[in-house]
Amino acid sequence: IDRDRAIMETLTSIRRAGADMVLTYWAVEVAGWLA
Repeated sequence: IDRDRAIMETLTSIRRAGADMVLTYWAVEVAGWLA
């Protein structure tokens, strides 16, 4: 399993489900990817 891809898929799935905010252990790491 590709860890980075699994994290992004999980977060985007939660967002698509209607969440306005997602709190996660990966927040700092993902913020770096998106910057």
